[in-house]
Amino acid sequence: MSIPDPAVVKAFLLDLQNRICNGLAALDGVATFAEDSWKREEGGGGQSRVLTGGAVFEQAGVNFSHVMGASMPASATAHRPELAGRSFEAMGVSLVIHPNNPHIPTTHANVRFFIASKEGADPVWWFGGGFDLTPYYPYLEDVVDWHQSAKSLCEPFGEEVYPKYKQWCDEYFWLPHRNETRGVGGLFFDDLNKQGFEQSFAFMQAVGNGFLTAYAPIVERRKDTEYGEHERQFQLYRRGRYVEFNLVYDRGTLFGLQTGGRTESILMSMPPLVRWEYAYTPEVGSPESLLYSDFLKPRDWLSL
Repeated sequence: MSIPDPAVVKAFLLDLQNRICNGLAALDGVATFAEDSWKREEGGGGQSRVLTGGAVFEQAGVNFSHVMGASMPASATAHRPELAGRSFEAMGVSLVIHPNNPHIPTTHANVRFFIASKEGADPVWWFGGGFDLTPYYPYLEDVVDWHQSAKSLCEPFGEEVYPKYKQWCDEYFWLPHRNETRGVGGLFFDDLNKQGFEQSFAFMQAVGNGFLTAYAPIVERRKDTEYGEHERQFQLYRRGRYVEFNLVYDRGTLFGLQTGGRTESILMSMPPLVRWEYAYTPEVGSPESLLYSDFLKPRDWLSL
């Protein structure tokens, strides 16, 4: 297996953060990103970039972090117990975008690299990441295009890659207490190393580079769609699902909090405004009911 090179990964991630921020600012056309650099007492730090109050995006956060420590946190060793007692180095870019217009989906993406070391033993390393889409008023055209973009970036790595990581995404972003998916999925992968460093890194790069290619056309199509207070209130209600998932189930959130990461950066994924409503049920036959009946369950979108 080829030797991992964290410096090369870090250089790519910093460049990716720049390119995504520039692309999102261009899509918004009004607001720009503010940047906070931070350091972590136990080792490492990062750059948090957040756009707020834009013409298109109510809030968009694109974070880079590079942290290290003497022992792996519980969120990492829970599914990899052999890593207990190893020091670690983790780096990644993570982003969440909350648009103003309810017809534009919320989206999340991240790409990351971990390496765990122990004296007298070979390092254990892997890549992870993916991207997913959370619409409020979904359009089949957008969902199909999103998944076609995901499939296209996977194809050079094998025909089995997209179905495997699409299914993993559906399973990961599942809210068991709601019996529904968080959105319409995308890609999710983790523990990627069997192909060697170069090939695994190449796939992680493809996912990071493919995010804007998949998302930008949806924003362009929907940003001028008219909406009113009714649609806005439904958007705020559905944002509550995002909060529920991130605080209860998301491994990245748990990892950041357990490793003493910067709380403001970790919780940047939270929507700026959100509401809950007791026992909400959409009106039968309404556009809101279509989200529940047709989109919040795993489907083979490319067969439709």
